[in-house]
Amino acid sequence: MSKVSPSVLEEDLPRPETISLREAFWFWLKLGFISFGGPAGQISIMHQELVERRRWISERRFLHALNFCMLLPGPEAQQLATYIGWLMHRTRGGVIAGGLFILPSLFILIALSWMYIAFGDVPAVAGLFYGIKPAVTAIVVQAAHRIGSRALKSGWLWAIAAASFVAIFAFDVPFPLIVLSAALLGYLGGRLAPEKFRVGGHSAAKKSYGPALIDDDTPSPEHARFSWVKLAVLVLVGATLWALPMGVLTVLFGWEGTLTQMGWFFTKAALLTFGGAYAVLPYVYQGAVGHYGWLTPTQMIDGLALGETTPGPLIMVVAFVGFVGAYVSQVFGADQVFLAGALAATLVTWFTFLPSFLFILVGGPLVEATHNELKFTAPLTGITAAVVGVILNLAVFFGYHVLWPKGFSDTLDWPSALIAIAAAIALFRFKRGVIQVLLACALVGLVVHLLR
Repeated sequence: MSKVSPSVLEEDLPRPETISLREAFWFWLKLGFISFGGPAGQISIMHQELVERRRWISERRFLHALNFCMLLPGPEAQQLATYIGWLMHRTRGGVIAGGLFILPSLFILIALSWMYIAFGDVPAVAGLFYGIKPAVTAIVVQAAHRIGSRALKSGWLWAIAAASFVAIFAFDVPFPLIVLSAALLGYLGGRLAPEKFRVGGHSAAKKSYGPALIDDDTPSPEHARFSWVKLAVLVLVGATLWALPMGVLTVLFGWEGTLTQMGWFFTKAALLTFGGAYAVLPYVYQGAVGHYGWLTPTQMIDGLALGETTPGPLIMVVAFVGFVGAYVSQVFGADQVFLAGALAATLVTWFTFLPSFLFILVGGPLVEATHNELKFTAPLTGITAAVVGVILNLAVFFGYHVLWPKGFSDTLDWPSALIAIAAAIALFRFKRGVIQVLLACALVGLVVHLLR
C-alpha cells in the first residue's frame, strides 16, 4: 500500500481490511532485518509503516501503547512490536512480532562474534575496530545528552543524575542499588514537590492518517480484556519458561557454572533496563567484565560497536557477551568452542527477553482498559534521571580504555582522541546517523592502523 496522496481526503479513505497472521508474519520478519538506528529509529520505522502507510493502528493508539512500553524495563521498541502483534493476533501474534524483532539480530551477532574472536587479530580487522572504539565513546556521550535533555527538567533531577554518577564512578555502587535509591528519591520527591517530578513522554496524538484497522474508537478485542484467570495462567507459564532452562543448567553445570550464572545474571539485567540499553550497560560491564571476567573492557567496547551496526535492540549486545564468555571459557572443551558460544548467546537472549514478553502479555489488558494518556510515575522519573548519570559514567569508562589503553601512566592515544572528537562533531553538529559515523570512523581507523 502506497502513501496517501495529498489530494485524497483522509476521512474518505477506506478502512484497511483485516490483516491475516500470515501477512503480519512477513511484515514482522522484514522489520527484524531493517530495524536499525536504535529505539528512536526503530519506533520511527514502525510509525511510518503501521500508522502512516498501512494504517494497522491509529496514531493515538500507537502512542498510547508506546507510553506503556516506556514505563517498563526492557527495550521499548521490541515491546511495542510485541504489543501491537498481541493486539492484532492474540498471544501468538505478540510472540511472533517480538520474536522476529530479535531473531535476525541474534543470528547475525552469533556470526559476527565468531568472526571477531577468530579473526580479530588480523591487521585489517584490528584497524577497523581501532577506529570504531572512539566512535562508540562519542555515541555513548550522545546517548547521555539525548536522555538528559529530555529527562532533567528540574534541579532535583539534575541532583539525582549527579549523585548517581558519583556513586557508580567514585564508589562503585552496584547499579541495582542506584536504581532502587533513585526510585525512592523519586517517590519522595513526587510527594513533596510533585511539580519538580512531572514527566513528559509521548503525548496523545492529534493527527490522523485516515481510518485505521485499530482506530481510536475501536473496542478492545475479547483477548485484550483483563481476566484474573488469564493473568494467573500467564504468570505460571512465564515462571515455568524461566525455571525449566535454569533448572536444567543447574543440574548439568551446577549453580556456579558459567552458563547457569549467565542465565541468572541476565535475568536480573532484564529487570533493570529502565531507560533502554544504555542504562543497563553499566550493570552489564560491572558484572560481565568486573565480577565474572567473561570478557575484557576492550571486548565490551567492540561488542557495543557490533550491536550498533546490526538490526534489532541494542541490548542484543548481551548475545556478544554470552558468546565471547562461553567461547573463551571453553565451556564444552577446546573442540566445541563455537557450540558453547552459540548456545550461550541464545540462552542469554532468552533470559533477557522473556520478561519483556511477559510484561506486555500481562500488562496489555490493563492498558487496554483505558485509552487515556499514560504518564511516568515519580519513581520512574527518578530512575530516568539516575540513568543519565550511569550512562555518563559508561562514556568515561569507554573513553579511559580507548584514549589511554595502557593507563594514565602512558601517553594519550592522539589518533583515537581525534577520531572521537570528529565522531562527536558528526553526531552533535551535523546530526549524522550512528551507522554512518561508525563506518567512516572504521575506515579512518583502518588507515591509521595500517600506516603505523
